[in-house]
Amino acid sequence: MITGIILLAHGSRDPQWRLPIEAVASQIRQRQPATQVRCAYLELCTPTMAQAAIDLIAGGARRLRVFPLFLGVGRHAREDLPVLVENIRAAHPGVEVELLPTAGEYPALTLLMADIALS
Repeated sequence: MITGIILLAHGSRDPQWRLPIEAVASQIRQRQPATQVRCAYLELCTPTMAQAAIDLIAGGARRLRVFPLFLGVGRHAREDLPVLVENIRAAHPGVEVELLPTAGEYPALTLLMADIALS
């Protein structure tokens, strides 16, 4: 089964803001070239999560992993993301959609940030 990854971030009007998000996508492509990955944004820029899902599904993905690139679990993560995921599930019933924890919930990331701050 082909899996697609959606790297979801908040969004900004500043095009420079996207560079770190796109760098994560680039790293995924370098490590696993066959993996389909798209960046998506909640607001202020495109594509949206729904648009990224359509693109991945059109490319053959039947399983989507949504990785919210947020450090904290705020209103977007608690309230908005589950609704957006359910909308994708309803629009594409044959596709499995998994919402991963936010980036900041992974101990490996918080440890890495502490290491960087201490180095």
